[in-house]
Amino acid sequence: MGKAAAITLSMLRRQPCLTDTCRRIDHRMAKAPIEISRWLADEVASLRFDPPTAYVYNPLVYARRPHEAYLSRYAIRGVENLLLGMNPGPWGMAQTGVPFGEVSLVRDFLGIEGPVEQPAIEHPKRPIEGFACRRSEVSGRRLWGWARDRFGTAAAFRKQFFVANYCPLVFMEASARNRTPDKLPTAEREPLFAACDEALRRLVTWCRPRRVVGVGTFAAKRAAAALADSGLPIGTILHPSPASPAANRGWQQQAEKQLAALGVQIPKSRSSKTAGRSRRK
Repeated sequence: MGKAAAITLSMLRRQPCLTDTCRRIDHRMAKAPIEISRWLADEVASLRFDPPTAYVYNPLVYARRPHEAYLSRYAIRGVENLLLGMNPGPWGMAQTGVPFGEVSLVRDFLGIEGPVEQPAIEHPKRPIEGFACRRSEVSGRRLWGWARDRFGTAAAFRKQFFVANYCPLVFMEASARNRTPDKLPTAEREPLFAACDEALRRLVTWCRPRRVVGVGTFAAKRAAAALADSGLPIGTILHPSPASPAANRGWQQQAEKQLAALGVQIPKSRSSKTAGRSRRK
C-alpha cells in the first residue's frame, strides 16, 4: 500500500456486514449486543484513515463468529460491572474477536473457539491466524487470568462482570507499530468516537449495569463523555498493558484495590480458600 493512500474500512471488508434489518436499528430501542455489534461494524465501515495509519483491522467482521459467540454467552442483562477497554490488541481480540482475548484463555476458560477469516489487506508482520496464533496477548493474559483465578469459572465471572471494548478497530502504521485511537487526528477521531459512543450507549441500555469501569483512563474518559446523561457511576482501573510500568508491578493487586474502592466485591482466590480449609483441618 502506498504511503499516500488513505484507507476506508469499506475497502477492507471481505463480505457484507449487515442485513437491511440491522441497518435500520432505531437508536431509541434497546437492541441486543449482536445487533449493536453489527450496527457498529457497519457504521465504521466507511470511515477514512490517512497516513501514518496504513492498516486497519475490524475483528467485528472477520472474527464475527467467535465474537458473536462471546456476546451470546457472556452478555447478560443486569450485570453489576461493565469493564470497558480501549480497542483490540494485535494478539488478543484481533485474533479471537473477544475483548482482551488472549487465545488460550478464550479457548480454555471462556470455552470459545471458531473460524476466523483474514482482513482483505493484512500487514505481513501482523498476520491474523485466529486460534492458531501462538503469540500471547499480555493484557488479555492478565485480565482473563485474573478472572479465572478469582472466580474459577467463566459462568461465575459473568454474573458480576462483562468485558467490552470501546473501539472495535485495530490501527497500524506501515512499520506495524500499533496506533491507538487517541492518537488519531481530530478529523478521524470525531466520526469514529461518535459511532463508538452511540454503540456504548446502546450496550449500556441493554445490559443495564450498575457501573461502568474503564480499563485505563482513555476508556473511562470516553465512557464519561458518552454516558454523561445516564447517571451511571463511571470508575477506572489500571490497564494491564505491559507498556505500563505500574501494571508490571503487580497489576492484579492494584486493580483489585481500585475495584474495592469503587464498591466492587471480589471473591477470594481459590488458592486462598484452599489454604484456609487446610488450616482449619
